[in-house]
Amino acid sequence: MISNLLKQKLEQVTEKLLQTEGMTQSRPIKNQIERPMNEEHGEYSSNVAMQLAKLLKRSPIDIARFYQQQLEKETDLIDMVATIEVAPPGFINFHIHWKNWALNSSGTNQIEQSRGLKTLIEHTSINPNKSAHIGHLRNSCIGDTLARMLRHQGHEVEVHNYIDDLGNQLADTVVGLLRSTIEGEYKRFGDFCWETYSAVNKAYKSDPKLTDVRSNMLQQLEEGDNAMAWLGLLVAERIVKEHVEEMNGFGINYDVLVWESDIVREGFWSETFHKLQQTSVFLQEQDGKLTGCWVLKADGNKCDVAAQLTDEKTEDIIGQQDGKELCDEENSSYQEDKVLVRSNGVLTYTAKDIAYHLWKFGLLEKDFQYKKFSDKLWTTSRVGKKKRIGFADRVINVIDQRQQYPQLMVKEALVALGYEKQAQHLHHVSYGVVSLSPETARGLGIDTSEGKRAYAMSGRQGIGVKVSDMLDEMERVVGEKRSRKGGLSSRKIAAAAIRYYLLKYHLQTEVVFDLQQATETTGNTGVYLLYTYARASTLLKKKEIEGFRTELPSFANLEKQERSLLRLLAYWPETLQVAERELSPNVLCTYGYELSAAFNHFYATCPILKADEGKKSLRIWLSQKCKGTLHEVFTIVGLPTPDRM
Repeated sequence: MISNLLKQKLEQVTEKLLQTEGMTQSRPIKNQIERPMNEEHGEYSSNVAMQLAKLLKRSPIDIARFYQQQLEKETDLIDMVATIEVAPPGFINFHIHWKNWALNSSGTNQIEQSRGLKTLIEHTSINPNKSAHIGHLRNSCIGDTLARMLRHQGHEVEVHNYIDDLGNQLADTVVGLLRSTIEGEYKRFGDFCWETYSAVNKAYKSDPKLTDVRSNMLQQLEEGDNAMAWLGLLVAERIVKEHVEEMNGFGINYDVLVWESDIVREGFWSETFHKLQQTSVFLQEQDGKLTGCWVLKADGNKCDVAAQLTDEKTEDIIGQQDGKELCDEENSSYQEDKVLVRSNGVLTYTAKDIAYHLWKFGLLEKDFQYKKFSDKLWTTSRVGKKKRIGFADRVINVIDQRQQYPQLMVKEALVALGYEKQAQHLHHVSYGVVSLSPETARGLGIDTSEGKRAYAMSGRQGIGVKVSDMLDEMERVVGEKRSRKGGLSSRKIAAAAIRYYLLKYHLQTEVVFDLQQATETTGNTGVYLLYTYARASTLLKKKEIEGFRTELPSFANLEKQERSLLRLLAYWPETLQVAERELSPNVLCTYGYELSAAFNHFYATCPILKADEGKKSLRIWLSQKCKGTLHEVFTIVGLPTPDRM
């Protein structure tokens, strides 16, 4: 990778220069490689000379020339860099040797060899109590893209979907079903439960005594082997089946479903409880409002995130989350001390999550049994067979940014138990929630008179855009805008467009979902990218190109559009490296859009079939290279690769 080679060589020259001057680094020297905005300044640039000017008391230009002289002696570097230039006030600019670059990048980009380490990714983890909404889908798209990216890079990856079948949300739905008078036609059971869940939460406000029914239901679900526990399991299994089928329509798959009830049943918490008792930070409170609770005493210095989140009301947070629980009744705000076992003996979500993570890293003696849930999907089960699942070297949890505190407590527990290495390899990929634009909110009947910028979705209030409804609407819009119906189906195009829409934003950005914007088919959209790929495919299948055998073309006298495309193609390996290092799918989306825009500009301004022989070879080669790179991008991001639209 050219950027890595450049950085390595710069570091060597920096060390040599400082030794020559008899100096040591008083502060870190950033041997960063940047991409110049002006193409005339080359493909890469460094400002290291300007960083050293004050320290060495020499002009940046003089220092830059020293770098230039030293780097030009590096044979392996000069093979890949045609020229090294010094530009005021002290930049070092590098121009790629395009022929040698093309020789080294022929075929598909090389992936890294597997490091022999296993990464376990947990994502989706929707409460099994109603249909999924688009906020849930953002989680799934992020997690699935991370799994695709790491597998592409040669990692062993195992994907888990955690099913919280012992939580408040499922208890609410079961209570609601037992007393529901809702009638009407619903496409799916989850849609009916969507209304039921909302109705029962409204009933709690008018009849507070119903919360006692919910508490009793929650206890029966956790005890298991009773009528309500079986009913809860039937509800959860039916809804999980709908969730899995729905996600499959977006190309999202899992290796294992892990049921919370199996964590309790297999005794994971019992073993974890015993381990925690051996530490000094797990105690049973003897007085105060948490009397009788088993509490994990956190290191206050590591809980800054807790202070940041205490401003939000717990009830609002739970209502918006509709995923893993964020708190429990006896810990109604983010505190440094985390309740793991309530005074009535009921476990909090965090307690079970700590046990689950010990198992993820292979730190428990106990294990699950497994059976097939569907063709290629396994599920934990009370009856089944043993499989070597788990035993991860690294764990990545895709959970929204409001769960920073519970994730921190899991890491704190690992440290307290002496598993510092595992704690370092536990990563929380957080992301901003999905809200509704005022226009979309009004369309759902929400009062927008307050004039807010965005409106939160709330499963408890029945406010949100179901994934299935969004897909149906997007399919309708795509179908209406298509002039031809051949090629990829409108539904597959719609799914790709929605997936791309939820992935293209920076992870920490709150996605303000706008129905009109999401259904656009031009600009930085999934549809635009699909049309670009189909355009390249159609071009390369033309009779004038079929059978056209091109040797490595000449890169002399490049036109602006040709060079712009080459630059972007050269940046692909390092872009993928950055996305992997930062676990950021949006980096890949940005690159895919920029490459698509560059190819379309090149296609519009540079004749291909009617070009002279030399230019024709170059432009066909560029088109092939562009299509191949887009194929890689799309495969990782989870978009189809259509031959025609």
